[in-house]
Amino acid sequence: MNFQNEFSYLCALRGATTCENNSVESITLAVEELLVELVSRNNLIPDQIISVTFSVTKDLDACFPASIARKKTGWKKIALLDCQQMFVKDDLSKCIRLLAYVSLPKEQIPQNPYLGKAKNLRPDR
Repeated sequence: MNFQNEFSYLCALRGATTCENNSVESITLAVEELLVELVSRNNLIPDQIISVTFSVTKDLDACFPASIARKKTGWKKIALLDCQQMFVKDDLSKCIRLLAYVSLPKEQIPQNPYLGKAKNLRPDR
């Protein structure tokens, strides 16, 4: 896989969302929505995605976001990682963040999806 050429560049995309509760169903819905937005806003196909790191706040432990992403068509070869977000008092609760390294066409402007209550994390985006 050639991630960079004269027509593309390596880009780090960020994003975040929130869950209603700490359940497999709620986390699954939130992760799937976040990934759909990441892919659609950036016109991505799986071959353009190099890796995705998910972090979750300490109040989410029902399942791994990466295990949800791994089930998407074409995502089995993408490097996926989960970790716990650093605890900061009064931080947004039930939050899932991601950092995705992707290959984008040089003229494309990256779009970083912030959904649910996570919209407040980055109003500039």
